[in-house]
Amino acid sequence: MAQMSKGSNLPITATRLQATLSWRSSPGTPDVDASALLLTASGKVRDDDDFVFYNAPQHASGAVSHDGKRSGPDGAVTDTVSVDLGRIEGQVERVVIAASADGGSFGQVPGLALSLADADTGAVIADFAIADATTETAFVFGELYLRSGAWKFRAVGQGYSSGLAGLATDFGITVDDAPTDAAPTDAQTTAAPAPAPVSAPAPAAAPVSLKKQKLVDMEKRVAATSPQLLSLTKKAAVSLEKKGMGEHTARVALCLDISASMSGLYRSGKVQALAERVLALGLRFDDDGEVDVFLFGQHGHAAGTMNLENFSDFTHSMLKRHRLEGATSYGAAMTLVREHYFGSAAPRSAPHSDDLPVYVMFVTDGAANDERRAREQVVSSSYEPLFWQFMAIGRSTKSVDHQGGRRLFGSGAGREFRFLEELDDMSERYLDNADFFAVEDPANIDDETMFELLMSEYPTWLRNARDRRLLR
Repeated sequence: MAQMSKGSNLPITATRLQATLSWRSSPGTPDVDASALLLTASGKVRDDDDFVFYNAPQHASGAVSHDGKRSGPDGAVTDTVSVDLGRIEGQVERVVIAASADGGSFGQVPGLALSLADADTGAVIADFAIADATTETAFVFGELYLRSGAWKFRAVGQGYSSGLAGLATDFGITVDDAPTDAAPTDAQTTAAPAPAPVSAPAPAAAPVSLKKQKLVDMEKRVAATSPQLLSLTKKAAVSLEKKGMGEHTARVALCLDISASMSGLYRSGKVQALAERVLALGLRFDDDGEVDVFLFGQHGHAAGTMNLENFSDFTHSMLKRHRLEGATSYGAAMTLVREHYFGSAAPRSAPHSDDLPVYVMFVTDGAANDERRAREQVVSSSYEPLFWQFMAIGRSTKSVDHQGGRRLFGSGAGREFRFLEELDDMSERYLDNADFFAVEDPANIDDETMFELLMSEYPTWLRNARDRRLLR
């Protein structure tokens, strides 16, 4: 059994689960009601029927049910939500376990905790205690989420002072306005004494979105792990805020060249430093706080995820599992990326929409050995919500110096990356879904400039992808 802290996650192997909220009740303790929300990749419900609670205790799919409360000795109370992952519908990627407090706040509820158990064996998988609740009247305790085809559980621990209505609205539930009181009768009007003057109520605090709360929580976790990574994350946030993308959500992938010519860049730590910059961007974009990593040399390889637990020596550990290879096959990695996010790398000639965009950072130091295959993958992916950010390490007509912005030109420069420039400018795509720049030495580009380069064309592509209905 795992004792979890806020923001931590663990893989789930059981299929049928019970998420049980527990607390101690006594006179004056607020009443607590557990609930669950079934969300798509966009972080929203499909409709109000995806909200399971005491008034709607069974989801139509049978995948989620609210089982109700039980009382035990010494004021112990539990409220349980059951989840059958085997019956989750294809569009659903997250099941959020939440609760509301009636008659007070969660700060007045002692012994508040969530446990996750295997419903078939009764074995407790995880425990998550809530010790920092204060004025919140609704709470997200945890969530089951789908990642790379496998389910995981994350301890969330985020509260809302706006109650169940505020929580539900944030996830796309329609909340009716409170009905107005009926007009008083004449007898009530004449009998009622004049009301005593009261002070105007203080304005309600603006609601904070769950995305914003997760970003705050993420920064706390990063601060405890690595001050250097926290600094990168804050610099990424500044760049995103400038472009109006402070709370943008996307899936993030990193494609790394493992051809033999990259040996010195790996050995010097320059690729590791670049990967950490991409992780900082991923921590801002991706709710899961992970970056999916793909490799390409002679073949393509899925290298797992980079996250807060493994980032500090990720490239070193990665190269122990995947040796450098003697070719540079762009298309091999592109194929894996499209298969991973959209289920197929087959040719596509019609729009394919999804709830979340995919941002891919593609890093290489050499020309492609499979230009035709790579070109076909970029064209097909232009019909999907997928953006390729190509970065070459070496001299090009689109190289950037250490100050950023100044383009370097020279006789013979850029022939190595002619194909990447071609991919950036291809006209036969459904949507321009790629950008390219080159750096002679990534260590000479400061963090702020790098994040600006990473976001140079992505915001425009994002607007166009929404206009062309690639994003739901």
